[in-house]
Formats: sequence, structure tokens, C-alpha cells
Amino acid sequence: MLDQWYTGIVTRILQETANTRRFWIKMPELGRFDFKPGQFVTLDLPIHEKKNKRWRSYSIASHPNGTNEIELVIVLLEGGAGTTYLFNEVREGSELTVSKPQGAFTLPEQPDRDLFLVCTGTGIAPFRSMVHYLHLHQIPHPPIYLVFGTRTEQDLLYADEMRCLAREMPGFTYLPTLSRDENPDWWGQRGYVHAVYESLLADKRPAHFFLCGWKAMIDEAKQRIQAMGYDRKDIHLELYG
Repeated sequence: MLDQWYTGIVTRILQETANTRRFWIKMPELGRFDFKPGQFVTLDLPIHEKKNKRWRSYSIASHPNGTNEIELVIVLLEGGAGTTYLFNEVREGSELTVSKPQGAFTLPEQPDRDLFLVCTGTGIAPFRSMVHYLHLHQIPHPPIYLVFGTRTEQDLLYADEMRCLAREMPGFTYLPTLSRDENPDWWGQRGYVHAVYESLLADKRPAHFFLCGWKAMIDEAKQRIQAMGYDRKDIHLELYG
């Protein structure tokens, strides 16, 4: 059960894509909001009498930086009570009830094999947190592949930032993958995320898989990764929706 809640103040909102917004939330009662990269928070929204119908959880998209402010990236779900409230009612200066950080979707302390971070849509949030944290603190790591699937180039989140990180950070490869984009000048991957990691792992070398996104993608990835000969213990996941 969640026993610790804070009053968060929305300090900034940015429309990132047609249906996705970034929300910055500060917890004034805390000197700093400490969390591990990959963790999430739960918002208690005034949308229902019952607790379990009011709670919505979102991965923290920012990295731990010693401040009391975090960033969430949220996609508007058609008919979704939680996101409809956040998009229609919440403004800069609004208050939100925010839980303490939760979850164990975090990188191993000393990863001993290649890391494949596979995501779709706002599933990039925990991976953005992880990669920035590793880069900022110059933490040694094995090769990291971020395979990020969306429909079109307009749907990509944090694209310039990830390209910049890939240039600056040795051992980090950014692989944006578009399933429905016809742009002949597109510089990244085409198709679905599964073909990308399968092709990179044709040699079946040891790897850890971190999967984040909608259930359909995660279910297919689990199946395909095990079919490649990897163990279920090699797969870590954070399910959205």
C-alpha cells in the first residue's frame, strides 16, 4: 500500500507531440526527490471516489539530479479518465498528489552483458532517465542499445536529445524505428522493434533485455527473445496500460 504522498506543483507543461505532453512537477515540502532511474510515481487524481480507480502510475522521465522536481511524459488516451483530466484540467501552478517513487525496473548494479532497452511510445521515459544518469556520472557500462519504436518521425520523443547522447556517450547506440513513415530521407530503422534487436543479436551473445511499453509489444518481445534462446531471467519489463 502507498503510505507516503506529497503535494506536487506543476511548474511547466510542454506539448511534445500531437498527443503527448511533458509535465514538470516540484515537491516543495522536500529538499530533494530521490529515486532510482527507471522508477515510477503514482498520481492520485480527483476522478473517482475509489482509490484504486483514481490512481495512475507514470515512469519518471528525468534522471535523479538532486532537486525536488521530476518530469513525466504522458500520452493522451482516448476515453482515459486519468489522461483526460491531466490534459484538460491541469495547468502550470496546479497541485497534484504524488506518491513516493516505486518499482524495481532498474539497471543491474554491475551489468555483465549488453543491455537492450526496447520501448514504444512513452515507454522511453525510464530509459531516458537511466541513460542520462549513466552519462552524467560517467558510470562504466556494457554496450547499450536503445530500440525505440513509433509510427512516424513526428511521434518520436526526445529524438534530438538521444542523437546527441549517442554522439557523446561511448557504447550507447540509439535506434529509432518507424513502422509507418514513408519519408525517403528517414535516417533510422524501419519496421518494428523486434527485427532490430533480432538482427543485432544474430550471434546470440549474452544480453539483458529491458522492455517498456504497451502489452502487445511486450508480449511479442518476450516470445521472440525466448525463441532466440534467451532465458526468462534475462528479460525485465515495465507494462503500460
